[in-house]
Amino acid sequence: MARGTQHRKRRPRPNARTAAAVAAPAKAQRRQKPPQWQDQLFFQRLRNHAKWIYVGLAVCFAATFALLGVGSGAGGIGDALQNFFNRNSAGGPSISSLQKKVQDHPNSAADWRALATAEEQKQETDAAVTALERYTALRPKDASALSELAGEYAQQANNLQTQAQDAQTQAIVADPSQGLLPPSSTTLGKVFTSTTGLQSPITNVISASSGSQSQSLYQQYTALTAKQEDTYKKVASLSPRDASAQIQLGQAALNAGDSKTAISAFKKFLKLAPTDPEASYVRSALKQLEPKKKK
Repeated sequence: MARGTQHRKRRPRPNARTAAAVAAPAKAQRRQKPPQWQDQLFFQRLRNHAKWIYVGLAVCFAATFALLGVGSGAGGIGDALQNFFNRNSAGGPSISSLQKKVQDHPNSAADWRALATAEEQKQETDAAVTALERYTALRPKDASALSELAGEYAQQANNLQTQAQDAQTQAIVADPSQGLLPPSSTTLGKVFTSTTGLQSPITNVISASSGSQSQSLYQQYTALTAKQEDTYKKVASLSPRDASAQIQLGQAALNAGDSKTAISAFKKFLKLAPTDPEASYVRSALKQLEPKKKK
């Protein structure tokens, strides 16, 4: 009886294979389902559950670019916002308020300095020069402000030089035949140079006006170069060991036609900074400025 019972226990049940066959496809289906951790990834969830977010972001970017005028030459709200922030980026008082301060307190050096800085930021050279002149009159030993003032003088001089060149060009355009006329000593030349000859009265007026303007601009330029040289003299006096002040003084003296001061300043520069990259330029300038010794 024991062996018969044991044999029956080993015999497989009729429905065991059927249950195993049914369970196999179910396990295969469970394997095809993506694991739970993959569904929790950020980008996977975004692709599966938040595709409209991409559409919304694209619309927002397109609307922003159109609103700010990105990619177009025309100004838009972006330009207006930029101008607004530029006006307020300094975080300090406005120029109008500073102008009122210096009017109420003309001896306040701090207010004049603040006004000069504000005018420089707006690239208002003439107004900055006026404010710096008042400030340096109140603080004559501020070498930094004096150097700044000399630089503004140089900018003014460059502007005048450009205007003078434009005036000369206008004179040539108004009367281009001046370079082709015969000598005034000849009979034909006298006809052209005579006020009752072939010259156009309109051309004469334009040429005379342009010539007068050029002369006036040149006089202003000369005065500015003299101011620049004088200002650098003060800087060099306050900072005698500053090589940059000496070379700036020498260059300003050259512009003003003061070769004696230029030679002295350049020699001091070479003593202070003989190996400076500008030393070769200074030596070359000295060779041209110093008179040649007779043998």
